[in-house]
Amino acid sequence: MSRQEVLGYVLLAVILLAIIPLSLDVFRLNLIGKYLTYAFVALGLVLCWGYGGILSLGQGVFFGLGGYCMAMFLKLEASDPESTKIQSTPGIPDFMDWNQITELPWWWEPFRQLPFALSAIVLLPTLFAFIIGVAMFKLRVGGVYFAIITQAIAAIMTILIIGQQGYTGGVNGITDLRTLLGWDIRSDSAKVILYYVCSAALFICLLLSQFIRYKKLGRILVAMRDREDRVRFSGYDVANFKIFVFCLSAMFSAIGGAMFTLQVGFMSPSFVGIVPSIEMVIYCAVGGRLSLLGAVYGTLLVNWAKTIFSETFPELWLFAMGALFIAVVMAFPNGLASLFKRYIEPKLPAWYSGKTAGLGASIMRTDSSKETVGKEALEEKNRVVSKPISKPETVGTMAPSSDEKLEGGVYVD
Repeated sequence: MSRQEVLGYVLLAVILLAIIPLSLDVFRLNLIGKYLTYAFVALGLVLCWGYGGILSLGQGVFFGLGGYCMAMFLKLEASDPESTKIQSTPGIPDFMDWNQITELPWWWEPFRQLPFALSAIVLLPTLFAFIIGVAMFKLRVGGVYFAIITQAIAAIMTILIIGQQGYTGGVNGITDLRTLLGWDIRSDSAKVILYYVCSAALFICLLLSQFIRYKKLGRILVAMRDREDRVRFSGYDVANFKIFVFCLSAMFSAIGGAMFTLQVGFMSPSFVGIVPSIEMVIYCAVGGRLSLLGAVYGTLLVNWAKTIFSETFPELWLFAMGALFIAVVMAFPNGLASLFKRYIEPKLPAWYSGKTAGLGASIMRTDSSKETVGKEALEEKNRVVSKPISKPETVGTMAPSSDEKLEGGVYVD
């Protein structure tokens, strides 16, 4: 990484791990932790949309799948026979008992084990994204058509979760999550610890994204975004690269959803549908769809503004969100990161960009047997520059004869 990027990561670490925890109370700190869970989605969109050119309007689906996988484990832990003895059927989640379900479904049973739940958080959304990617990208479906299809998938998933109320909790979702392996996640100390865990996981995803960006894969993604046909004609399977980056963004979103469930204590279909998916795209657009750090700052800024506006003007927040998205697209399409590059970075000290403070004068080496060569080199350079340019000799201007033609119509000069 360049010096600017290293300093950017250090500054973000200081803000998230020192300044915010020391300056906010537990309630506000938990609120910032919730904002950071959305940053996982924005980070995946930077790779998928910013570098890969694939706009997905259904990232809420993967965010919700990760959150539901974690919520299922936590709900089963909170639904032990002792805690649910007043139910008609003890030992199952309360919403199942309310819907006259008398036995835990078979696909809920594996989620009693934390290793399986953690594996499902990563693998299940990634597998779902892989199926969508193969179905779409192998048929060369892209652009606005892919965005519309992912939006339709988000709507279908919301309807499915609400319709299967007895198995998913319906419109209320899975609520009343209390402990993780006996550890009370509702306590103040647990909220602080979960905030740091979320921040650490976010930095791991940031570094992984940075690694991909600087490798050959990152350059291929950018080339695929700008000139897809040229990449395909160069011998690369464009569909496979699209599938990979789409699955990676789904995995990041799922991790964010799982951390959201842990910090907030519930998961509902309101985080799966079209509206939250579009909001997640706005987080990425405001921060800068070509900037990994910008995605994090954009997420924090938009959600902070959402909290302030919704507390003061709850009816106007959706209009403000729409106006913000239009303003970003019209005024600065590359987000806050482009404004920083254009107006703030040139005013920063020289050491920030790795430039030396001097003017870069020539370093002259002297010893007992040699004179200083700087002046002589300058004089020699002036003589070369002032020397008149003679007419170059004409070389190889004759057209090749017929016997110089090789197979395939190629001539040798």
